Amino acid sequence: MHVDLLRAATPGCARRVHLNNAGAALLSQPTLDAMTGHLRLEAEIGGYEAAGAARDAIDDTYAAVAELVGGRADEIALFDNATHAWNAAFYSVPLGAGDRVLTGRAEYGSNVLAYLQVAQRTGAEVIVVPNDDYGQLDTVALADLIDDRTKVIGVTHVPTSGGLVNPAAEVGRIAREAGALFLLDATQSVGQFPVDVGILGADMLTGAGRKFLRGPRGTGFLWIRSEVLERLDPFVAEIRSATWDGDRGFTWVDGAARFESWENSYVNLLGLGAAVRQALDLGLDVIGRRTSMLGGELRDGLDSLPGVRTHDLGEVRCAIVTASVDGVPAADVAAHLARSSVNVTTTVPEHTQFDTEDRGVHPLVRFSPHYYNTGDELDRAIESVAAM
Repeated sequence: MHVDLLRAATPGCARRVHLNNAGAALLSQPTLDAMTGHLRLEAEIGGYEAAGAARDAIDDTYAAVAELVGGRADEIALFDNATHAWNAAFYSVPLGAGDRVLTGRAEYGSNVLAYLQVAQRTGAEVIVVPNDDYGQLDTVALADLIDDRTKVIGVTHVPTSGGLVNPAAEVGRIAREAGALFLLDATQSVGQFPVDVGILGADMLTGAGRKFLRGPRGTGFLWIRSEVLERLDPFVAEIRSATWDGDRGFTWVDGAARFESWENSYVNLLGLGAAVRQALDLGLDVIGRRTSMLGGELRDGLDSLPGVRTHDLGEVRCAIVTASVDGVPAADVAAHLARSSVNVTTTVPEHTQFDTEDRGVHPLVRFSPHYYNTGDELDRAIESVAAM
């Protein structure tokens, strides 16, 4: 990996130390070019006509996302964000009174709100699996809790609140043996390290474009294993997802397209495709090794400072690093770093209520380096914290 060349092709690297890649990573010049080129084409010849001219590139976006997660292009549905992608999957799982939804304590707030809403509507029960001694989802407890009432297991691969990597492959194995659907929220993991649905055993997987994939905001995707399509009832029918057979009948279209909407931003879609292709060209294994290394170096550097402590859980941890400074609110630390042109953010207690209840440490300062960051940039961030 030629980091200098990658940085030169990332305009934002010249201006700031960007350690907020779990929020929104910096776009590369090739991604910018794909987006601005299509936007210009829309202005010159019309939006419908530009989409027609870009048909091959649009199709390649589906193929690229499929390759990214180890699926097929007809198993991919594209969305305007990861939450809508996740909702399209979860709300399509038929649930009734007495059915059970199993989830973990690292779940994102939007996911939990969906569980609670569906439980209120249907009489289904939401069961929260405890953590193990590492602070990750306890797969032994999960196996004990599963029974024939369990219809879906929803797990967040990497939470928004820290560097934990949940044992998704073991969850997938348990779900498959029990005949339950496995919905994996991979929003923070895709683009950061290899994510393969075959290895993980997922039935449905969602991701965002704007985070470690380095795509534009307003992009997300859903992968659905073709074998489980008939177990789902898409919660919206419209002219992209279904055909009107005349009078009072309709038929779902083939594949994951039955979860999509007709209107789309093709500028954003093509930006997503360019970003995913760049990640594939670099190699997710190579990216994963570098992000893991940078995360470890940053975690060690922060832990070496007096009065500073990192808080990441898990037997396996990734490039998301959360920390606190004794006596200084997280927002003040983030503001101090921003004055030094270092981008970070803070965790939001309400977005991870279970983790907030368990540990009582939020809000924390959240750092999230990516492969284009350098050791010197990490040192600059650490020195800025030390100077407080």
